[in-house]
Formats: sequence, C-alpha cells, structure tokens
Amino acid sequence: MNLYIADLHFGHRGIIRFDHRPFMDVADMDRCLIKLWNSRVSSNDDVYVLGDFAYKNRKPEEWYLRQLRGTKHLIIGNHDQPLLNNNKAMSYFETVDQRLLVSDKDEHVCLCHYPMASWQGLSKGYWHIYGHIHMGKWEESIPQSEKALNASACINGYTPSSLQELIRNNARWKDGFSRMFISDRKM
Repeated sequence: MNLYIADLHFGHRGIIRFDHRPFMDVADMDRCLIKLWNSRVSSNDDVYVLGDFAYKNRKPEEWYLRQLRGTKHLIIGNHDQPLLNNNKAMSYFETVDQRLLVSDKDEHVCLCHYPMASWQGLSKGYWHIYGHIHMGKWEESIPQSEKALNASACINGYTPSSLQELIRNNARWKDGFSRMFISDRKM
C-alpha cells in the first residue's frame, strides 16, 4: 500500500509551538511519531515522505529512520539539506526526488513538497499530494482543486495516510479552515 506524510520535523523543538502539536517536548514528540508510524506501516508498505523529515534535530536522521517500518521514499523539502548530506541516513530511502509521479491503485498522483496551482496530469484527473503547509492560515497557498491534498503530519493525525484517508482528512481540514477564516473576517 502507498502511504503519504509530510513535515514530520523529527527533533524540532520549535515545531511543537508553531503547529500547536500536542506533545510535552521533543522526546515525547519523537517517541509518538515513531509509534504512530509503526502502528500504521507494515514492511510491505511504500511510504512517501513529502519533505521536512527532521529539522534542528540533535539525534542523527538515521536514528529515526532505522526505527521506521516500510520502504521509504523522500520527496525533498525545504528543510532536508542536512538529511541529504547524511549518507547513512540516505541509505534508508529507496528513492529521492524533487517531484515524482506515482500510481496508487487506479489513481495517478503527482508528489511535491510544495503545493502547486497546476501539476502534471491535472487535466487527466491526477491527484496532487503536497506538504509544506502546516496549520497556519495560508489560504492563498492552498491549491483550490479538490484533487490537491495536504499530507502534512499535523493535518493527518501525525500518521502516514492512504490516498483515501488524505481525501477524508483534507475535507475536514479545509472545512475547519474555511469556517475559521470566515469567522476571522467577521471580526
């Protein structure tokens, strides 16, 4: 099965506050992220990490990667340069790309860390899965197509998610975001 997740930010203390993550500290966050990943992923699953795997982490990236199940694929994000420079960590990834087109059952999916207004296969009904957009009010950055899905960890229960789960989670997130944005405008 294909699973998708973005913006894990392993080891990043500041992301707890930035995303309003429900963790006491970095150790708690890292432990929970690893546990949630492994509760969902089997050794036969392909997990596409859509960028920002770790950031400002004190433990080496391979410390995290060796604990995570599944075949891992990296779509490079804006905070992944230290990961890319770590040969031990990079050996845990089956593939590394800036963008990637994959098949998911009968669907085609264009993967990129960044949200795009237009992507390969859009006119043919292909999906676009991205990261980079966390819980903030960045409505101008959200692709307007129903075929664009945010895989950011904070939107998807900090767990790698299937295409169908992303569709469900994004509908909830966009609905909540729209209501929040409208109420902010009324003030």
